[in-house]
Amino acid sequence: MIHEGRLRVRLCQVKPRKGDLDANVALVRSMLRPGADILVFPETALTGYFVEGAATELALTRDSLVRRLGAPPEDCGSDVVLGFYEKDTRGVYNSMAYLTPGRARYEVVHIHRKVFLPTYGLFEESRFVEPGRAVHAFDTRFGRIGLLVCEDLTHSLTAAILALSGANVILCGCASPARGFGPALSRPANLVAWDRIASRAASEHGVFVLLSQLAGSEGGKLFAGGSSAWGPDGRLLARGPLFDQCATTVDLNPDQVTRVRAESPYLSDLTTALPHLLRSLENSWTADGNPLGGSRPRRAVRPRVPGDEAGPDGGKPPASGGDTERGKETGARGPAAPDAKRPRPDSEDLEALAIDPELVETALVEFIREEVVRRRDFSRVVIGVSGGVDSAVSLILACKALGPENVFAFRLPYATSSPDSLEHARLVISSVGAHERTLSITGAVDAYVRDHEPEVTAMRRGNLAARQRSLILFDQSAKLGALPLGTGNKSERLLGYYTWHADDSPPINPLGDLFKTQVWALARHLGVPAEIVDKPASADLIRGVHDEDELGISYHHADPVLHWLLQGHDVESLVGMGFRRDEVVTVWRRLSSTHWKRQLPTVALLSESAIGHWYLRPVDY
Repeated sequence: MIHEGRLRVRLCQVKPRKGDLDANVALVRSMLRPGADILVFPETALTGYFVEGAATELALTRDSLVRRLGAPPEDCGSDVVLGFYEKDTRGVYNSMAYLTPGRARYEVVHIHRKVFLPTYGLFEESRFVEPGRAVHAFDTRFGRIGLLVCEDLTHSLTAAILALSGANVILCGCASPARGFGPALSRPANLVAWDRIASRAASEHGVFVLLSQLAGSEGGKLFAGGSSAWGPDGRLLARGPLFDQCATTVDLNPDQVTRVRAESPYLSDLTTALPHLLRSLENSWTADGNPLGGSRPRRAVRPRVPGDEAGPDGGKPPASGGDTERGKETGARGPAAPDAKRPRPDSEDLEALAIDPELVETALVEFIREEVVRRRDFSRVVIGVSGGVDSAVSLILACKALGPENVFAFRLPYATSSPDSLEHARLVISSVGAHERTLSITGAVDAYVRDHEPEVTAMRRGNLAARQRSLILFDQSAKLGALPLGTGNKSERLLGYYTWHADDSPPINPLGDLFKTQVWALARHLGVPAEIVDKPASADLIRGVHDEDELGISYHHADPVLHWLLQGHDVESLVGMGFRRDEVVTVWRRLSSTHWKRQLPTVALLSESAIGHWYLRPVDY
């Protein structure tokens, strides 16, 4: 089926339903259309990627994979490359299968098992699947081809092995969550990194490199799509769109491989040098099988694709306990000091927090649509609109994702609420055309205080009001068949500046990974009225009290400190870079004393099937 001497490949980036093999097989079959020689689907296309402990129950043998796919369509004679969880008697693997159509069923030509299992940051693959142990090219009716799975390609050795064993084309299935939405990128930073990796592998070995990327959202982790094809000279041949489920077709000219290798004989040079390098490689290992440079624990942190950064872990609840919203500030030690390779922070520079607001808007609209409609089978949301910038941004994003007719906005004032807040809430609701309803919570809160707690403090009364608002939103969600939408930002979450099991209770939250200063930038891009964006931030729970009054620091000063603490800097290194010690200590104390507020309730572990420890299933499974 080669088209005029060319190999036509179609990159099928799909949005699988988490854990639904039948639905995903049907999705794959719906894309088995004529017009291409090879159809390439992403990593874990049959299950979704973040299935955690469910990988075992979703894994298929080679025979069961072929049976589930059924007979090849009569009008589609394409070979198929498909990512799935594979099982045999030795374990479960993250695999890519190369299939060719037979008379009544697909035939397995080759299966590649992922060798490099990312286990750092948000990845835990080696906890749930076994690593593959081999990489080699194989013969197909379209020539000699090699398969890799995602992280395999980030290691230069794998592409070299495939090229040395005769592959002219490397097909790689990827499931790379979108990370990094800085300005002037036009796409998430992880895809920019993949461009460098794929282009380098292609040009170094004179091979075509094609990446089929997963799309959709899994438990808040967005897969951006953006599949790509690279020529043997390292040039981009084709790119799929961001976030969409689609097929991108590219024609490969095999003659280009010969020409590029003649002009740039890197592969020939490697072949000549390889026998000598192999002896060097053998000499670099000790008798006990460890490299001379030292062994590395299986789960150790290592250099990552940009965007994989993990924040500091651990911490304990404030000594005062309870559900106080500001938390008792204890301790001042930060994470270990950074090494010399880390970026140098600048106390006066917010550039590290800059975002591409248009790209962020696209991602968050997709997130809401995916998580509300596709993942949870809702079509509507309810949202509390306070008159502040966070709820205004969330409201606008929800209307863009679902349509204003499916968004129910509630103003939930208490007696001490600012009249300006009510008016600002009405202003933004009317501007987007969402449903509006005003329900006063004064009577419910004051009845409890009057009858049971007449000596209540202002802070406790504020917490009561926040939880009453959440109670109403959840009740209205049941009435309307709508999902509650959260509005909290990353700064509030990291500082513990919110009412536990109130502001943080909605099941999805589009702004939870944006610092407050980033929310302001997004708000301006979305056209939120200036009187909402520019006014002092306030929870509007205590009359006349703003966030800065209670935090002791403004978000413009707190956000850079939070950013660099999460990058591994400590208090002393930030002070040495020009940050004010009192501000750094204030932020670190709040960060380190409120980890408990960002976790599920602590449960006494008594069994070997404890939920969240041994029994691991993702939220959207």
